[in-house]
Amino acid sequence: MVQWLRALAVAVAQTGGGAGGTATAEGTATTPSWLPDEVVRVLDATPTPVVQLAQSLVVIALAYAVSQLLVKLLGRRIARRFRRPSLTRTALRGIRGIVFLFAAFTVMGIYGYGLADLTLSVAVFSAVVGVILAPIVGSVISGVFLLADQPYEIGDMIELADRNQRGFVEDITLRYTKIFTLDNTFLVIPNGTMRDRDVVNYSAEDTRTRQSLDILVTYESDLARARQLAEDAARNVDDVVGGGPRIRVGAARYPAGPTCYVDEFGDHGINLRLRYWVEEPYWLLRVRSQIQTAFDEAIAEEDVEIAYPHQHHVFDETSGEMQVGVHDGRAADRPERPDRGRSEPGAGVDPSKRPPDPTESDGDGDDGRR
Repeated sequence: MVQWLRALAVAVAQTGGGAGGTATAEGTATTPSWLPDEVVRVLDATPTPVVQLAQSLVVIALAYAVSQLLVKLLGRRIARRFRRPSLTRTALRGIRGIVFLFAAFTVMGIYGYGLADLTLSVAVFSAVVGVILAPIVGSVISGVFLLADQPYEIGDMIELADRNQRGFVEDITLRYTKIFTLDNTFLVIPNGTMRDRDVVNYSAEDTRTRQSLDILVTYESDLARARQLAEDAARNVDDVVGGGPRIRVGAARYPAGPTCYVDEFGDHGINLRLRYWVEEPYWLLRVRSQIQTAFDEAIAEEDVEIAYPHQHHVFDETSGEMQVGVHDGRAADRPERPDRGRSEPGAGVDPSKRPPDPTESDGDGDDGRR
């Protein structure tokens, strides 16, 4: 292949001397002999770097045109062969890459470089791969596994479980996966980290998605009527599968229409679990809101009541006794003197029961000294 690349570089750059070109003093051909004399004189007068640059631009332009032509000719065949957008795009990118790789080798021949000039020592190459290229190589290998395992495809709606974020797969390359989120933003995630995440695919095999809705009603409610109203509320909402053949999930088959079951007898009420299938996974929250709104309107005149967390405290003769003491709040708020403890005489004694102090005045002007 090296010999072919060198021959291609000679054909484009007209280097190597011979009968097909006009040789310079150094023996290197600069212009092809089939050009008119006026053009030959202009090229001979043009500096060599300018000629090399022009030749390089011509090679790049030809490489672009050839790659576009190959994509148009082989695009449909590759799409029919793989039947997967991600593999089709990867194959077309590979074709473009091969064409531009040959163009790069040709440009190297124009400037007089060969593959031997790019040889690096083993130590330097190992350091470059270990420090710079290792993450890129890891992402490329992960991209190959993603394309082979097919956990998701372009156009699928997926959810990143660790981020609780949903979006559509916009593109899959060997290095990264691009996700267009429902918040109108892009996520570009390297394939190396994408393989370590828990990804929920909502549209891999079947776009229909089963959802659950918990409804808590009081113990006094009509349970059978509540279940019927919940099923009717879901069945009358658009984008909800109202009925039909059972839907197969693996080896199991589930009812297609909405079903409401008694899930739990809780502390505050009876928990009903409504299960329903949505046609497309794009409007899950909207469908859920519509079902709850329809159910709330349906129970307005029914013997069904939504429960809420509440507690009842009942005290009777079997509840025991509790000693309650009453004290002066002002005394409690008054800070206690650190130099006066409970052992001090008079501390903790009711002031009304203390003996009279002979030194205190009785209020009649007598100061107690007689």
